[in-house]
Amino acid sequence: MKVSMYYNNSDLRLEEIPVPKIGPGELLVKVKASGICGSDVMEWYRIHRAPLVLGHEISGEIAALGKGVERYSSGDRVFVSHHVPCNTCRFCLAGRFTVCDTLHHTNFDPGGFSEYIRVPEINVDRGVFLLPDEISFEEGTFIEPLACVLHGQRMVRIKPGRSVLVIGSGISGLLHIKLAFALGAGRIVATDINDYRLRAAKRFGADAVINAGEEGDISKRLRELNDGCLVDLVIVCTGSESVIEGALKSVDRGGTVLFFAPSRPDVTIPFPLNDFWRNEITVTTSYAASPKDITTAIELIRARRVDVRDMITHRLSLDEAGRGFKLVSEAKESIKVIIEP
Repeated sequence: MKVSMYYNNSDLRLEEIPVPKIGPGELLVKVKASGICGSDVMEWYRIHRAPLVLGHEISGEIAALGKGVERYSSGDRVFVSHHVPCNTCRFCLAGRFTVCDTLHHTNFDPGGFSEYIRVPEINVDRGVFLLPDEISFEEGTFIEPLACVLHGQRMVRIKPGRSVLVIGSGISGLLHIKLAFALGAGRIVATDINDYRLRAAKRFGADAVINAGEEGDISKRLRELNDGCLVDLVIVCTGSESVIEGALKSVDRGGTVLFFAPSRPDVTIPFPLNDFWRNEITVTTSYAASPKDITTAIELIRARRVDVRDMITHRLSLDEAGRGFKLVSEAKESIKVIIEP
């Protein structure tokens, strides 16, 4: 079968490898669509494992079933989660599925930038979800990223009327805007250094946008936009070190800063502890998504509460994956780039 083999962000090669053999309890899924995630182009995060086949935002069709699989049928349209929890460790039993060791180490074989994937038995048991008829394969590639966004907003207990600042208007930031809008957030402000993405943020529900490359002091501009106030919730969707100080200065008393995107591993965050202590400001993070988040994301997309169709800007074949990585890593005039094997 054909795969797009990743060597680095500028070197993806169309190669041939054998179709994975499946065993008892496993599935073979024909990949119909696979989204390029921002984490796929974090070269520092990926390069040490190259060469490999990336891609974890997939939807497809079941091509073959291993012995003992009874819940699914050949031809079923499915979304497959690459990470699944064990459901039995102390973290899972406490409802903290995304810090489960099993979730951090499970995956399908190979990645989604391929014609077929093998779905291991544990993923078949708790990570395969039937796609409703209302959700296309392309829309199915948004299930995983929307579930991660939903998990983050659950963590910070977003409520109707709360003001929100989204820093970084790439695909994750734009999904945060769409979800916050759907959940009834108050004033939503978005920042980025790219006017194309800021225009998208306005289309997708932001009440106001700030070009962070031109404004300089985001907190000052926020007060102008927000009746003299800062915001209740800051969601940081970029790993850029330069935005961290601005994020910490933008949260109001009693508010929360959510670091949604990772930074490079050597980055540390200095923050004014006494100011945060006195003003009861929360700083937190979120990672991945739980099965509950996935099922909710599927319903949000199916019901068009979060309509993702207008976020797709590029549909590319496997042999164009290199162009797709370039589009995503340059972060200029693209939003969602989908590979369709």
